[in-house]
Amino acid sequence: MMYGFAWDTSSTLSFALSILPILGIGLIVTLEAAAAGFAIALVLGLVFALLRRSSFVAISWPTALVIEFLRDTPLLVQLFFLYYVLPIYGIVLPAFLTGALALGLQYSAYTSEVYRGGLDAVARGQWEAATALNLGRGLTYWDIIIPQAIPRIIPAMGNYLVSMLKETPVLSVVTVVDMLNLANLIGDRTFEYLVPLSLVGLIFLILTLVCSAAIHWLEKALPKHGIALR
Repeated sequence: MMYGFAWDTSSTLSFALSILPILGIGLIVTLEAAAAGFAIALVLGLVFALLRRSSFVAISWPTALVIEFLRDTPLLVQLFFLYYVLPIYGIVLPAFLTGALALGLQYSAYTSEVYRGGLDAVARGQWEAATALNLGRGLTYWDIIIPQAIPRIIPAMGNYLVSMLKETPVLSVVTVVDMLNLANLIGDRTFEYLVPLSLVGLIFLILTLVCSAAIHWLEKALPKHGIALR
């Protein structure tokens, strides 16, 4: 028996349904930020991985230092630096672009290590065969090594995608209007935080489950020997 407490289920449900369209606007921003950040991380991470594998120490060592710096400093610090420090030097970026760039830079350090592991996992004989065919280093990577590495790195890349998706609420600190930001605004205006924050948590749970299922399907669907990039 409960004393002094009555839960009005109907009003709570009505309130939840009334704010869903508002949170839906934030959901779009959240998905866009995660997609943009992940695209940056995929491209920049591959660039970092290839540069770090360079035989020239003047290229590989500075690249390794950049990767370690991005990986070992907090995302929030990098986000504040891009949003508050760069304008001092005349570089002003929109809040959304700043957030996506911060996510991409942070996770490019992680994806570069995933790429490096995948590239190292390709059999040495593949390099020797490419050398015997007189293929250049660029063609060897693009036509032989990277296609074979992709199926090997899908699970790890998927984990980072899910992790990045859950990191997007951090962008609210630089005024990116994502779901968490809108949920807090709703709470400030209605003095009801439980429902909007619970909905945000539930939506993130659904998103991560869908992403995990899609990654698992992709892992099974891709041929184990590699894919053709052209």
